[in-house]
Amino acid sequence: MEHKVNSGIWGTMFGVPYVVADNFLKLASGGQLKVLLFILRSSGRKLSADEIAAGTGVSPNEAEDAVLFWEQANVLSPVSGEVPAIAPAPVMEAPPQQEAPPQEQKPPQPQSSRRQNLSPSQIAEMIGSSQDISDLFTITETVLGMVGPAMQNSLIWMYTYLGLKKEVIITLVSYCRDIDKRSPSYIERIAAEWAESEINSLEAAQEEVERMTRSRNFEGQIMQTFEMKRRPTEKQLAFISDWQRLSLDMSLIRYAYEKCVENTDKLSFSYINKVLLSWNDSGLKTAQDVKQAESQFRKRNSSQGSSQGSDDLKKYEEFINKF
Repeated sequence: MEHKVNSGIWGTMFGVPYVVADNFLKLASGGQLKVLLFILRSSGRKLSADEIAAGTGVSPNEAEDAVLFWEQANVLSPVSGEVPAIAPAPVMEAPPQQEAPPQEQKPPQPQSSRRQNLSPSQIAEMIGSSQDISDLFTITETVLGMVGPAMQNSLIWMYTYLGLKKEVIITLVSYCRDIDKRSPSYIERIAAEWAESEINSLEAAQEEVERMTRSRNFEGQIMQTFEMKRRPTEKQLAFISDWQRLSLDMSLIRYAYEKCVENTDKLSFSYINKVLLSWNDSGLKTAQDVKQAESQFRKRNSSQGSSQGSDDLKKYEEFINKF
């Protein structure tokens, strides 16, 4: 596709460093690019965050963040004594037709379990030196949309420090998108768990996503059944995990919840768990099984003498509330 520049609007021009077009069109956000263009257009004039915000439509805080981004990329340099006075970096001249190939440099890699914030130039260098990282960024942008600096650092940390393969990271990112958990910290936490559990193949990642999806669906049913407005605590999640492991029927869980509220007038996971384990140990797998057992106890109580009936009623109460 070819385009011809409309020369009529080129009466006055300002330069943009080559490095911006070469390395940062994908890395920089739309707001960051707007801030840079506004600063370059201002010809080195000292600008405040409010002026930049008014001229670009971003907030003053976003303007300051964008300035910091371009300073870290060595495209802008601050003017001494002024904050946030800004002077644009000089325009780079076109590179010569022939130049010696640069010495190959190994991309920087985080050396600790804490994710380090790499500079935009370091990130650009790693993208240029690793096809896997380049592919990882491109596909993640397709999945999540624009990838900001925090997510960029997270992707590199998961790939370089945790050693997760790109297809595993993409599988994880897609799952987090599907459950609307897009924050880098959330994705990192699961990635660390996967690395510790040696989930590092596409097949293993897909199996884990299926397991997590089933678990999340089960958890959602529990929350709906128990009329919970907040996510379960870690202790409550442990109970839920045990119920799922035992393949307890949801009707049984719902009936145990009804018994709990009826007897205690509150939600108690410990109470419900003891009732469920008692029923499960007695071979009662559904709410209908429990109701039939209750009915048999009542019939036996009514058909036998009062003394025997009292004993049966006592046994029934012990059966229902073994704990």
